[in-house]
Amino acid sequence: MAQEKAKAGKSKEYTVEEKLKALYNLQKVDSQTDKIKILRGELPLEVQDLEDEIAGLETRVDNYKDEVKNMEDSVTAKKNEIKQAEELIKKYEDQQMKVRNNREFDSLSKEIEYQNLEMELCEKRIKEFTQQVKDKGGIIEISVSTLNERQDDLKGKKSELDGIIADTKKEEENLIKKSEGLHDQIEPRLLSAYQRIRSNARNGLGVVAIERGACGGCFNKIPPQRQLDIKSRKKVIVCEYCGRILVDENIDSEPEETKVKKETKVKKETKGKKETKGKKETKVKKGTKGKK
Repeated sequence: MAQEKAKAGKSKEYTVEEKLKALYNLQKVDSQTDKIKILRGELPLEVQDLEDEIAGLETRVDNYKDEVKNMEDSVTAKKNEIKQAEELIKKYEDQQMKVRNNREFDSLSKEIEYQNLEMELCEKRIKEFTQQVKDKGGIIEISVSTLNERQDDLKGKKSELDGIIADTKKEEENLIKKSEGLHDQIEPRLLSAYQRIRSNARNGLGVVAIERGACGGCFNKIPPQRQLDIKSRKKVIVCEYCGRILVDENIDSEPEETKVKKETKVKKETKGKKETKGKKETKVKKGTKGKK
């Protein structure tokens, strides 16, 4: 029982040729996925930019509102200070009526003068804060208007993007399933290398076929001996110029030597069957002759 589990747990070993075919097929699937993404154009980026701009505007509006609230609180505080100053002036004026000498009268006069100055200062601050509140209110109004416009733009862009995604969703899901299935046929190290090459390539090609004796990615010539090594499919070979994984142009079909082996095997089997059939026919003829 334990041995059966161990066997079941072992993943299938793939030959280099099978890995190369899987990589090539994976590249085709990924290229199809890229085409679907190209159909979306700049919409995803535009949506992201609008979302970032809206988030920034919302933060800015919130900050302005906080500033306005702080200023309004400051105006209220200054008004309270004016009331306190008025009460103190009234108190000092009442005390002046009861003073016994000039020194007390002068001291109270200075206090009254000081409170009057404080009231003037508070009134000045109230005017400044009121003007700032008015200015910030105008900025908030403009920001909110811009925010509403951007939200409308975002809604339209998202609607357009969702429509494109809905049209290609089924096809994209199928391609993703195919891609995941092919991942299992490629060892992690090789898959990681392919994904790294693909991410660095401008056209998203990590695996390319030889075209007219040249790399299908950078179009640099490949030496004849290296082309033979690629066609043999015995090892993973990368382009010495661009670093892409190279496969022969007939990667989808079987290599010549495999074809020859299969054809030879089929011929032998056919010949063997013919010989067996001939022997049987000879035996039947002899048996019939003996009966006669």
